[in-house]
Amino acid sequence: MNVKESINLSRRQVLIGTGTLALASLFAPKAIVLAMAEAGMIYEPNSGKWVGTTCNGCTSFCAKQVYIQDGRALNIRGNEFSKVHGKSSCPRQYLALQELYDPDRVRTPMLRTNPEKGRGIDPQFKPISWDEAISLIADQFMALREKNETHRYVALRGRYSYLSDVLIKNFTQVMGSPNAITHSALCAEADKLGSFFTEGNWGYRQYDIQDTRYILSFGVDPLSANRQVSYYCSEWGNTLDKAQVAIVDPRFSASAAKADEWVPIKPGQDGALGLALAHQILVDGGWHRPFVGDFTDGQNRFVAGQEVDSGIFKEIHTNGLVEWWNIALKDYTPEWAAGLCGIDAGQIRRIAAKLVDASPRVQIWRSRGAQMQHRGAYTAMALHALNGLLGSVDQEGGVLKWASAPMAKMPSSKKYVDEIGKPGLKMEKMDRRGRLEFPALKKGKSGGGVVTNAVATSILEADPYSPAFVLGYHNNFSFSSPGGQQWEEALKKVPFVTHLTTNISEFSWYSDLILPAPHFMFERWGIQKTAGNRYTQVSITQPAVKPLGEAIEDECGVPWLIANELAKRGFENPLNYLKSEFKDPETGNAPTTPVELAMYATKILTQPLWDPALYKEGDHFSGWKEFLEKGVWNSKPYAFRKRWSHMKTVTKKFEFYSETMRVALEKHGKKHHTDPDGVMKATGYLARGELAFIPHYEEPFRYGDEQTYPLLFVDHKSRLSREGRSANNSWFQNNLDIDPGARKNADVAKLNPIDAEKLGVKDGDPIRITSIQGSITCEAALFEGIRPGTVAKAFGQGHWAYGRIAARQFGKEALGGNNNDLLPPAYEHLSGSSAFYGQIGVRVEKV
Repeated sequence: MNVKESINLSRRQVLIGTGTLALASLFAPKAIVLAMAEAGMIYEPNSGKWVGTTCNGCTSFCAKQVYIQDGRALNIRGNEFSKVHGKSSCPRQYLALQELYDPDRVRTPMLRTNPEKGRGIDPQFKPISWDEAISLIADQFMALREKNETHRYVALRGRYSYLSDVLIKNFTQVMGSPNAITHSALCAEADKLGSFFTEGNWGYRQYDIQDTRYILSFGVDPLSANRQVSYYCSEWGNTLDKAQVAIVDPRFSASAAKADEWVPIKPGQDGALGLALAHQILVDGGWHRPFVGDFTDGQNRFVAGQEVDSGIFKEIHTNGLVEWWNIALKDYTPEWAAGLCGIDAGQIRRIAAKLVDASPRVQIWRSRGAQMQHRGAYTAMALHALNGLLGSVDQEGGVLKWASAPMAKMPSSKKYVDEIGKPGLKMEKMDRRGRLEFPALKKGKSGGGVVTNAVATSILEADPYSPAFVLGYHNNFSFSSPGGQQWEEALKKVPFVTHLTTNISEFSWYSDLILPAPHFMFERWGIQKTAGNRYTQVSITQPAVKPLGEAIEDECGVPWLIANELAKRGFENPLNYLKSEFKDPETGNAPTTPVELAMYATKILTQPLWDPALYKEGDHFSGWKEFLEKGVWNSKPYAFRKRWSHMKTVTKKFEFYSETMRVALEKHGKKHHTDPDGVMKATGYLARGELAFIPHYEEPFRYGDEQTYPLLFVDHKSRLSREGRSANNSWFQNNLDIDPGARKNADVAKLNPIDAEKLGVKDGDPIRITSIQGSITCEAALFEGIRPGTVAKAFGQGHWAYGRIAARQFGKEALGGNNNDLLPPAYEHLSGSSAFYGQIGVRVEKV
């Protein structure tokens, strides 16, 4: 290592977040400090600049400010102008600095030279120029056009910003392919389903914790992984001073450690507990009458096991409470639930009483774990129905909708599709959405959603057809999808795979062309939206530092380069779309570079927020310059109770008997010449008749018989996992013990000592975990904060690619095990979600 390299390394490791001679003197050897001073690398305090950006490390999408000095990012904090979280932050943000300066990042386009593909097989990538890379991509598109097979192009989207439609949706449309496949079904579509079929909101929720009196959280760990971690981390202590918190989770999480009560439920049985709570609330007469309504004579007639005359109950802002009771809820007693979920009936009654006492300032939170199960849709509805019963929807201290932001729409690309491309758009999508077994009922529309993981199956089975060209963007489906092994086999069958990525991942390993992507937080333009603390915010990212190596704007820059090359070959429509529809709203100039296209797209979509002439509400800016400097727009405060009886359901009410679900199932069934019962059968649900239109109990599907696979696997998220992209950071590996029961620099599965003793396993022993899908190895961590009969493991480790820290031996040997290698590629079919949770049977053996 030469002197210059030594100085740069020291500056990165020692001076991150300081920029002062004083702190350098404290931590760096004197010789290094003198060398830095001689090189002009010592700066006065506050001589750098805070630049607005957004963290994409989880779905909180927090607005940030990054401290830039001499062209380098040194520190990160919450954006002081955010009304959602202010300067507050979570631990994940700092890992972005190591991601940015990761020596293992892809710096130039690379072409595969070894045609053989597989784990442990060196792809023999060689560096090529951008011109060569784009020419290869253009070859693929032109070949498909010549064969009238434009539909055989498939675009796969992973993590993204609001600019992603340029690359994934609109550019794909102009090319004549229907296959703009997003990652959403791997994220939280079942969660959105629960809200939509009760209150008509296909979206996420925020929680008004500043005025709540009771929080009942089903699997959610707000201090680790939810929709606004920064805000909850800063406010949780104040919440605990005035509210009680109960965490329902087989695992003693970080949030459970700070709660009043931990409820270690049996995996897959959240629905039983939620329904029993609803039953007891009604029996106790505890529903919120100003929202729900009451019996006409004021007498409570909800008695366990007895039907009620619907004619004597007058509802106000809800629909079908008595029908729900009569069809199913009357039989869901605490005693019934106790035998299923492993929670004592007395405890269930006590929690119900606390909810009633605190209503309507209560919140029922629900996580992926409770809903993204094979039969999880009705659990999602049941848990959200509790919010309806208790009147907490749109209520102070309750559960709120993400308010809309007055952003502009992405410019349409429809008119730029030519006669060659139009037939391709009519072809069936590769993810099989809309088939009888895959309703994917986004916003109640048959085939309106996405079934991400089904693409791998479709490729393997050549059904509906075989793709010729796949482009993946910031995705790693062979690592992040249940049963990811099928993606490895599927990618072997695709003639040409391109991956746009920061690191060579498991998906990259099977690709033919690698394109270097910029880091979202520091090196590119982008837009994100989030909500919390009664506000919705829109924040941007901007190029704060020079991209590492030859990385080019991904969501806008790559389609710009491809479009220019296609224009040279006579296909000008993509370039015409980008030049004509993405002009600078201030100057009217058309873009001439990838960066200009990205900046103009950002300005166009956010113009209603920063242009005084288009002002509607929220923060008021003098123009683009001020918005850019602040980096975030905040809405006006949340309008409580505005949606009562104005919900986007069929009845306009909060639906306990979901007419919205009934209509959706009937339409989907009619499309396939069957009825709702036929849909239920095809999607693996047990309900028949009217039971399909109400929240009800569905027996969880168990993968693996209990004798062979006696334990149940619990997948959870680490407080440091930036959606699987932080594993190549030493800071990640060195601080894993931030999670209860975890151990730094190790991949552990947490076992209750009771189970460990039976298995002859001791703390720190190497173990093998096996399911019907596969096996992984890791270390045992004995932890009493795990329900007996279960084994819990954080997602994020198990990489055999991605970098020299993430893998034990890059390209050959994994560091620990990938949870998804244990999970079968199952689905919650109504939403299209992959089923990461439920009852995944495993056995554990000492290695």
